[in-house]
Amino acid sequence: VQLQASGGGLVQPGESLRLSCAIIGSIYRVNAVSWYRQAPGKQRDLVAKITGGGTKTYADSVKGRFTISGDNTKDTVYLQMNSLTYEDTADYYCNSALYASGDLSPRDLWGRGTQVTVSS
Repeated sequence: VQLQASGGGLVQPGESLRLSCAIIGSIYRVNAVSWYRQAPGKQRDLVAKITGGGTKTYADSVKGRFTISGDNTKDTVYLQMNSLTYEDTADYYCNSALYASGDLSPRDLWGRGTQVTVSS
């Protein structure tokens, strides 16, 4: 089981991007999927989280601009990012606590980062 993040790119301030985090493999329960970001020289911070029950939380810095959502039919979680600013420039990582088939305890998985650059 692995996480596959995609959708990063270069955009101008005020534009939008949608990141995708696909769960690849056989799973039977997802406790939560989160998006983190890490800017150069800074720590990795939580951006948004969605639980298996659909509860969503956001960092204060992205509230009202970013939306996390899930598509159970595709085992994919999205992060819609609107009104992007220079401060949103970072590598974005998806993380999930989930049970793969046969697991008795949840796994903590990370996907490879996808780079988001906001520049004029």
